[in-house]
Amino acid sequence: MALSKIDAANFLTGTIPQGNVANASLGAVTALPGAIATGKVLQVVSAHTGTQATSNSQTYADTGLTASITPSSSSNKVLVLVQQSAGKHDGNTKVNIRMYRDSTEIGGVVAGRDIAETNNSNTNNVGMGFSNSYLDSPSSTSSLTYKTQFNNNDGAGTAKVQVGSGQSYITLMEIEAW
Repeated sequence: MALSKIDAANFLTGTIPQGNVANASLGAVTALPGAIATGKVLQVVSAHTGTQATSNSQTYADTGLTASITPSSSSNKVLVLVQQSAGKHDGNTKVNIRMYRDSTEIGGVVAGRDIAETNNSNTNNVGMGFSNSYLDSPSSTSSLTYKTQFNNNDGAGTAKVQVGSGQSYITLMEIEAW
């Protein structure tokens, strides 16, 4: 087997002959080839809340985290990003968090997530963060409201969101259809 020697000093410098590339410099590149999906971000909406909400019930209730967006085309998608603070107080419990577009459930952030005691006291607050992303295809040009809801899975103890004014965030991005 023959060995080849590469001149590293000249290998890393120089120019590519004009006939070998469509554009001679990166500055001349104005667009990607048509076969590559780009999915441009057309608009971004964000919201946050620090208003604490509590639940001792297995019935879902709003967390107070909500944002609205109006897509410019029914073929566009909406990327939903959620950072939800949650916690518990007074005993062991589990928290379920769901995401909604208007009245339609579009995904669960975490289902039945244990938030356990860290010591023997039943009066401590234990916090956790939940995050989720979801690419929604709403097929609409009407105003859409996205929100989260939570419940106390076990109905024991107290489930909380935005514990002690902890912040929760939602970001909506309209993505151009590709």
